Parts: sequence; C-alpha cells; structure tokens
Amino acid sequence: MGIVSRGFHGRRPAEAALPPGQYLVRDFPVLSAGPTPRVPLETWEFTVTTAAGARHRWSWRDLLDLPAERPTVDLHCVTKWSKFGTRWEGVSLDTLLADVDLDAAYAMVHSYGGYTTNLPLEDLLDGKAWIVHQYDGEDLPAEHGGPARLLVPHLYLWKSAKWVKGIQLMPTDDPGFWESLGYHEYGDPWREQRYQGD
Repeated sequence: MGIVSRGFHGRRPAEAALPPGQYLVRDFPVLSAGPTPRVPLETWEFTVTTAAGARHRWSWRDLLDLPAERPTVDLHCVTKWSKFGTRWEGVSLDTLLADVDLDAAYAMVHSYGGYTTNLPLEDLLDGKAWIVHQYDGEDLPAEHGGPARLLVPHLYLWKSAKWVKGIQLMPTDDPGFWESLGYHEYGDPWREQRYQGD
C-alpha cells in the first residue's frame, strides 16, 4: 500500500512565497490607468536623459540588437493578485545604462500615453530591471504594455511601467502618476507598501 494518497501531488510551497495580503492567479489580469496606446515600431524609441541633460536614444532595431536576457519572475500587483513564474525576454537596464552618466539618485519613467512612475535608481541596476518586449515566447501584447514595458519584479507592478518610452534621471525624488494620487513612493510587496503611510 502506498504512503501517498491518489490525487496528492505534493504541497505547493510556492504559495508560501506569496507576499502578505496577496492571492495567486493563473491568468494575467489587465489593469491600466487609461487607454492602451498603439505605438508603431518604426516610430518607437526609448530614451534615457541624465540629470545633466544628456540624451541617449535607442530605436526599436537598436533595442533588439542588444544582448537579450530571459528572466522568469513572480509578479505582484497592488490590487493583491500575484502571478508566479512569468517568462519574459528583453534588455537589462544594466546594459542600457552602461555608458550613461549615473550621477543621480532617482529615475522618473515615462510611457507613451503620459503615464509616469518614480523609482530609486538603484532599483533599476544590478540585474533588477529590464525593458522587455516578449512575454511567454511571444511579442508583448499591447494590453500588457507592448511593444515594450519596464519590468521591475521586486516592486508592485505599477512600478513596471507599460508602453515605456524613456527614463529621466533625477538628483531628487518626484512622485509619478499613482504616487501623486496616494500610492506608496516605493511599493515593496513584502512590506505591503500599497499606499502612503503603509
């Protein structure tokens, strides 16, 4: 007689890895602060502007010509859902910022459509962030931020700006779209930093 009952497939230790207050989803919910921009690849560009005003620019072709990475990460949304093991392809911010003057402490991320979000610059470095253009082996759909989005998986998902078009490096912090409406400045899911005062 077997020790394991039929139908038992083992414990699900991954669920123990949920940040506090989160629940697991199998689908990929779509949440946006406004209409979905449609950005033609021939006009898409990504820029980084230093605190001193120097501007670095990449076209869509330039982005695809850079070394790609394939991170598999968990996502955590401020609306309390989490999705485990999401698979992406894109370019590390370490690669994009390698020749950029990083004399700044903060970054404001700008998106097509006008969305913004702020982050400490250190949260974009050391293998913590990417500009991704594929999800689950396919081109990134517009509803999930395509053609390209920022991916910063250690923070709540509103920090991973969809439809990304640029980053402004700044010496001091300024609030982005949701932060100016009461969301937490940082957004650590493990500390439940959803709203100001959390």
